[in-house]
Amino acid sequence: MSPIANLLGGVGLFLLGMHLMTEGLKLTAGHALRTVLARSTGTRLRGVLSGTMITSLVQSSSAVTIATIGFVNAGLLTLPQAVAITYGSNIGTTMTGWLVAIIGFHFKIQMFALPAIGVGMFMRLAGPRGQRLAAIGEALAGFGIFFLAIDMLKGGFTGLGQHLPLASANSVGPLDLVLFVGSGFVMTVLTQSSSAAIALILTAAGSGVLAIEAAAAMVIGANIGTTSTAVLAAVGATPNARRMAAAHVLFNVITGIVALIILPLMLALLHLLQTKLDLESGAPVLLALFHTVFNLLGVALLWPFTGLLVRKLEERFRPKEDDEARPRYLDRTIVATPVLALQALTLELGHIGHIVVRMARLALAGDAPMMRLERDAAIVEQLIDAVGDFTALMRRGSLSAPLAEILPNAIGISRYFRDTTALTLAVSRIEPTAMVPELAEPIAQFRRSTQAVIDAAAEPESFDEAASLQGRQALSRQYEELKSQTLQLGSLGHVPVRQVVELVEIFKDSERMASYLVKAASLLAAMRAVAANRPPSPEADAETMPKEDKPAAGAN
Repeated sequence: MSPIANLLGGVGLFLLGMHLMTEGLKLTAGHALRTVLARSTGTRLRGVLSGTMITSLVQSSSAVTIATIGFVNAGLLTLPQAVAITYGSNIGTTMTGWLVAIIGFHFKIQMFALPAIGVGMFMRLAGPRGQRLAAIGEALAGFGIFFLAIDMLKGGFTGLGQHLPLASANSVGPLDLVLFVGSGFVMTVLTQSSSAAIALILTAAGSGVLAIEAAAAMVIGANIGTTSTAVLAAVGATPNARRMAAAHVLFNVITGIVALIILPLMLALLHLLQTKLDLESGAPVLLALFHTVFNLLGVALLWPFTGLLVRKLEERFRPKEDDEARPRYLDRTIVATPVLALQALTLELGHIGHIVVRMARLALAGDAPMMRLERDAAIVEQLIDAVGDFTALMRRGSLSAPLAEILPNAIGISRYFRDTTALTLAVSRIEPTAMVPELAEPIAQFRRSTQAVIDAAAEPESFDEAASLQGRQALSRQYEELKSQTLQLGSLGHVPVRQVVELVEIFKDSERMASYLVKAASLLAAMRAVAANRPPSPEADAETMPKEDKPAAGAN
């Protein structure tokens, strides 16, 4: 039972170490990950190199793929660039095998694993949650646990080697290879980490439990198994997420099939290469080399067909442009990377803002079909619900202090959009009986001013908070003057009382529509600044946040 206990404990520690290491590195990378992906993918080759480098750093091809999906959704990367990054991430994920082969079998692990855990956890406790110091400590502790787990796995596999003499099998037939591929696939699906599966396979082979051919077949299966995460994440996701998942699946499956067909030849050539390069002998190094070479082979195979692959993916997964109620940028797969999740959230709120502004313009024009406004209002309501769900998911993760502080803005913006939508319906339902000649010019001027304030708040990229605040204050004064003039005409009997009430309601609701949109734009600008790693505008203050006792739309 001792070897089995060591194996179970080693697997548990390994998964814990991988989780801590990956989460810590992702939080540490943060904006750097986004910057490298955005700036280092000008050509397909640079995309492959960027994907390789970042995956080697973060130790998670899934995290890089998810980040890439976020950038494609945001329009910061094209699909060909994203596919190139996927190629590179498959190469970068082979770094785990090299760490196991080089360090795990040739150093006394306790000498640095235990101090790494101690120092890392001290940093984790000393640094505020979500801050860089804590994230670095978490990654360091995970790194130590990772190698401590390898030591336990070696002991467990060594003890089981006497009872599982697979390494001493005379030959591994075609059917056996297929079964081993399936075993590697299942290991990755169960652990949800190809790196964990690869490390287990290399440790088993290095401990004499698995024959080289069997272990290589399991490595192929583990590589294919990593696509399960992408496939599950793409269910119900954006078209770009489904395209990326399909590209990931095609790359790994095609590469795995080709590698399996030529497996004996590859192993013979790699054994020769291992000797020529004077690399350390042994199964772990040979398998790490095999893992790297067959992913490079996959890049070489698919490189000439990347253009065709991208065109087919774009044709196959088309967005439903007629379904505006479906979020464009919110993808649950990117919640694990808070910086990218915040960027997606700001983009989705901007998308909702365009619909709300469109409704406000139609309401001001006075000739909008009520059926269209009600349809748009239902769309806005669905999208706001999606924003609320996405925000709740983000809150459950580890957020840095700036992200945690800015996230409530999403709720404030949603409330302003919801109230503005209600006001557009209220304005459109009121039909004054006749235009008052004395008010024709003041009303026209008020509408132009309202339209100008709304237009200024419509474009988040060019939003000028100080100018918009001045425009909103001027519009408020103009509203008071127009209301006073209308009430005066009513008191003199020039305008019927009912029409006075209707006009004042329209003026009030129009002014509030513009005011809410300016406040929403101000909060959104602050979110965009944090997402871009810039300090928020000093003009933003608590005045823009909706108060709990705010009157409902249409109230006096």
